[in-house]
Amino acid sequence: MAPPTAFAEFVVELLEPIGGVGARRMFGGVGLFRDGVMFGLIADDTLFLKAGDENRPRFEAAGMGRFVYRRAGRDVALSYYAAPPHLFDDAEELCAWARDAYQAALRARPGARG
Repeated sequence: MAPPTAFAEFVVELLEPIGGVGARRMFGGVGLFRDGVMFGLIADDTLFLKAGDENRPRFEAAGMGRFVYRRAGRDVALSYYAAPPHLFDDAEELCAWARDAYQAALRARPGARG
């Protein structure tokens, strides 16, 4: 399997403070995982983070769009939103958004409670 991209390695390095983040190539992009839970993805050197009811308003307020791909002639939008560019200037804030994305991913798992 090909190694993650240089951008993915950079993101994983920035997220080191939250612990246990790894990157794995998948479907032409890179998935970001913590404890086996995917909470982010990278496509075309853009970081997308998992959104749920609790953190989606922040992405929308920042004007960030969802990850969309084409399948069978249709656009499919996932519950991952582009990370605002200013987060790359503030690793602490990026980690906070990533923690929230991880929590959103945990809540979205089958059988998860509130």
